[in-house]
Amino acid sequence: MACKKQGVLFSGTKEQEDALKKVISELKGTKGALMPIMQKAQDIYGYLPIEVQTMISDETGIPLEKIYGVATFYAQFALQPKGKYQVSVCLGTACYVKGSGEIYNKLVELLGITNGECTPDGKFSLDSCRCVGACGLAPVMMINGEVYGRLTPDDVPGILAKYE
Repeated sequence: MACKKQGVLFSGTKEQEDALKKVISELKGTKGALMPIMQKAQDIYGYLPIEVQTMISDETGIPLEKIYGVATFYAQFALQPKGKYQVSVCLGTACYVKGSGEIYNKLVELLGITNGECTPDGKFSLDSCRCVGACGLAPVMMINGEVYGRLTPDDVPGILAKYE
C-alpha cells in the first residue's frame, strides 16, 4: 500500500477488484446492500478511495454521491489508507487537560503528518479519538491497540523508535 501526505496513490490489484465484484454480485439485489458492500470493500482494500467508490457505483448503479455521503458520514469508513502502525491519540477531556494536545503535536512534528494521514513510506498513520477508556492513565496514545499512558512529549520519540 502506498501512501503520500497530499492525497493517496491508489494501488489496487486485479485480485482485489475481482473480490469486490464478486461481493457486489452476491449482494447487489439485497435490500440495504450498500453498507455491507462498503464494509467488504474496506476489508478488501483497507480503505475506501474514490476509485473503489466509483467501482461500487458502476457495479450497483447507486450514485457516487450517495456512496461518498455514506463513506463520509460513518466513522467506520476510512477514505485514506492506514499505516502499518496506526497511532491514535486520545483528545478526550481527561487526556486533553493532562496534555494529550502536546503529545499529538509532537507526533505531528515527528511523523510529518496530521490527523487521518499516512506517512509516505506507509509505516505510520495518525488519528485522534475522543476516549479510549483509560482516563486513569491520561494522557494516552495507542499504537495498533497497545496503550501508552501517563505520557509527556519527551516519551514519544522512544515509543515510536520501537516500531521503526
